[in-house]
Amino acid sequence: MTRDAILALLKQVEDGNLRSADALEKLSNLPFEDAGFAKIDHHRSLRLGLPEVIYAAGKTPEQVAEIFARMAIAGGDVIATRASIAAWDAVKQMVPEAEYHAEARIIGLRQPGAASNAGIVAVLCAGTSDIPVAEEAAVTAEYLGVKVERVYDVGVAGLHRLLAQRKTLKEARVVIVCAGMEGALPSVVGGLVAAPVIAVPTSVGYGAAFGGLTALLGMLNSCAPNVSVVNIDNGFGAAYVAAMMLRSISAATKDQLQTSDRH
Repeated sequence: MTRDAILALLKQVEDGNLRSADALEKLSNLPFEDAGFAKIDHHRSLRLGLPEVIYAAGKTPEQVAEIFARMAIAGGDVIATRASIAAWDAVKQMVPEAEYHAEARIIGLRQPGAASNAGIVAVLCAGTSDIPVAEEAAVTAEYLGVKVERVYDVGVAGLHRLLAQRKTLKEARVVIVCAGMEGALPSVVGGLVAAPVIAVPTSVGYGAAFGGLTALLGMLNSCAPNVSVVNIDNGFGAAYVAAMMLRSISAATKDQLQTSDRH
């Protein structure tokens, strides 16, 4: 349940369009709703400014659908990551308005009162094989109210492809870089942009890539000081952190403007 949803609810009571008892029933699920197999944190968007997200892997399709439907009723955008086709089939039976982003493996629902655009994030990936992880980051960021610029297949083996994207990189407030193999791309990007770089190691590569471990260690040892690293294949985590960074920047800018106006 978002701040806007609660304000709208209180306005209905104030205007006499909703009984207090009905409003109380709607609010009774705060701070969480117990679905038996899951405790759904509807309060998270009030605390953090961004909603709880469903991690679909390991859950049955029916569990994913039930959680998704309950979150949809509570208001705000809903996201389920690592979602299978079976989970999508179950969700669309209960929430026909939902969409499935196959490459990102994300089920999403956009609703009124969603997060506003807080800035631009550039999502880069080194090779075409990294696109599923990059798409998880890009689609997640979009549902969290962020404008996304995608820059794909710009790995260090053909550096001229990256250098051709300087304008996009310059405009981004945060850059997410997904790469497998030796994981060198985030360090190169870090030396080109005046912005935080969130590195996402992917599990792409031959045997000695060790399922992304080589890329992870390379990124953790980056010589670019503006690079931070999330876990292997964690495009979602990178997007969530990027969205929170942009919200903090936006809030700080508003505070400065309000202070300036008072003076």
